[in-house]
Amino acid sequence: MAKAKTPNSSSNSSRRDDAVPVAARQNEEEHGLLAARISDDDDDYDVDEARHAFATKANGKGGLVLHRGNSSPGVEAAQATATTEAHKPRTPRTPNRVRFDLRLTNIPPRANGHRYSDSYPNEDLDDLEMSEPNSHHGDAYSPSQSHHPLLTDMEAPSVALANSLWGDEDARSWAEAERARPKSGLRSAFMNMANSIIGAGIIGQPYAFRQAGLLAGMILLVGLTVVVDWTIRLIVVNSKLSGANSFQGTVEHCFGKTGLVAISIAQWAFAFGGMVAFGVIVGDSIPHVLQAIWPGLSEIPVLGLLADRRTVIVVFVLAISFPLTLYKDIAKLAKASTAALISMIIILVTVLIQSALAPMEDRGSFSTPLLTVNSGIFQAIGVISFAFVCHHNSLLIYGSLRTPTMDRFATVTHYSAGVSMVACILMALAGFLTFGDKTLGNVLNNFPADNTMVNVARLCFGLNMLTTLPLEAFVCREVMLNYYFPGEPFNMKLHLIFSSGLILSAMGISLITCDLGVVFELVGATSACALAYILPPLCYIKLSSRSWKTYLAWAVVAFGFSVMGISVLQAVGKLIKGGEGMAKCV
Repeated sequence: MAKAKTPNSSSNSSRRDDAVPVAARQNEEEHGLLAARISDDDDDYDVDEARHAFATKANGKGGLVLHRGNSSPGVEAAQATATTEAHKPRTPRTPNRVRFDLRLTNIPPRANGHRYSDSYPNEDLDDLEMSEPNSHHGDAYSPSQSHHPLLTDMEAPSVALANSLWGDEDARSWAEAERARPKSGLRSAFMNMANSIIGAGIIGQPYAFRQAGLLAGMILLVGLTVVVDWTIRLIVVNSKLSGANSFQGTVEHCFGKTGLVAISIAQWAFAFGGMVAFGVIVGDSIPHVLQAIWPGLSEIPVLGLLADRRTVIVVFVLAISFPLTLYKDIAKLAKASTAALISMIIILVTVLIQSALAPMEDRGSFSTPLLTVNSGIFQAIGVISFAFVCHHNSLLIYGSLRTPTMDRFATVTHYSAGVSMVACILMALAGFLTFGDKTLGNVLNNFPADNTMVNVARLCFGLNMLTTLPLEAFVCREVMLNYYFPGEPFNMKLHLIFSSGLILSAMGISLITCDLGVVFELVGATSACALAYILPPLCYIKLSSRSWKTYLAWAVVAFGFSVMGISVLQAVGKLIKGGEGMAKCV
């Protein structure tokens, strides 16, 4: 039976009934789009009832069938009146019932890359505009509507923040924060990341080659650089996928309270291990410099105590490092990073030059394992990992970019990791090929105590460690405060207790530890492996769909756990029975 309709109702009905493909309706129903508007008909029975009422009013008897285009003006007017009344909002017979709204909303894109325009050949849906839900333009599939696929065009946090819809006050607040945000180009970001990688760990690379063997050491250094480069970038990817703005937040998002505990322990242990290592370096470096400047220092009463490594550690750490640790703001120590990079360059140049000039009696010998693959290969992985871990700084460096994008951050990471690898290879080859089986954890200790150039390098290295130690203490303190007292205001008493406890405990351990190589092994095999090879891939596996990258992530996780277990057992066994070539406290 043909139905009488006014031009307006005909247009709306035809667009509702004809322009909606079956596939789109099914897609919307699968998403369970609910609507609470009562302007739609209750059900098919109500629609037929309204149509019957209209026909009755128009005919007077209910038996006249009206055909479109053949009705008289009076009938048209009656038809319009009846249709208007029929479509007035009514109270449904079943209140609070679930109702489905088949109007187009923000629905994720169809699978396999198909666009909705595939189902709407006559409409270009990319040009549609979003209409308000309660707008009269929202009826049916209006050309003024749009739909955007979810999780597309993912941007850096600052860029996404700038693109969101705000009021004037919010926009002003964001603009002020954006102006205050530290911005750097690719060169500055490269310097920051390279400085994070080329730290105290570079001094132990010759020792890593001695543990692994020359051939295995080269393969490990190149291979671990590639893995670290990937996991550094993976932290930023995980942050985007999880919506968290920190490494800790990402791990907590993925694994809850357990993840927060794991990342907190790993970060605290890595920073605390660095504090111990820096204390050992101070004890290895400063006494040689003082005795070179003051040859008869050990024979002078009272002052002669400065020739002893333990006294030097206590005096210099408490006099320089401890006051710097009491700062609340880490920005006050920012200049230490520039001095650190300069000192690393001085040390590298010194080792390269003095290794070539070393006398034959100071040089070591080589065996087949030392030139190929040695038994300490897993311990060498820990030493190399200690040098390359800078994952806790990756999001800070990414956020400091003037235009923070993944491509630009990848460029920074590739260049930083590549330059750091070259520096570590030069240091490792120069030290190991010179001292062979005599190579110590701190290669500067292989040189004579009266070598002036080496003493300058020792002085730079020792002073650098004294100013870098507070940075690690700051990390430990913040991890403890964030875990035990999250969100609480600054408390001077807790600040003093935590700062003093960290400095005194790290200093105490460095007083009884003389082998820097063992410190590198233990810290690198535990916390460094967790930060570089375990937690970032695990978060990626949790957040992403299965692909070849997730299988690669599983392989890296297995590698990390293997290195952690074997290296710890070997290092502890070496400490218990006293391995060959271990440094002795003097």
